[in-house]
Amino acid sequence: MPSEHFKVLNVKCAGCAANIENGLSALNGINTVEVKIDTGEVSVEGAELHRQQLSEKLSELGYPEA
Repeated sequence: MPSEHFKVLNVKCAGCAANIENGLSALNGINTVEVKIDTGEVSVEGAELHRQQLSEKLSELGYPEA
């Protein structure tokens, strides 16, 4: 399954991770989203991944790429 990985800013707590997970999971074709709070790493797996769309959504949620 295709995957994309991001390093993002502003991830400080479990609430931030949940916000990212919920926001990205709402996009079409996303199967799983994993957020590592301590490093700000976000991994996304899904059938239809568009890196630009994911990056824009992360910024919209308040977590731009580092």
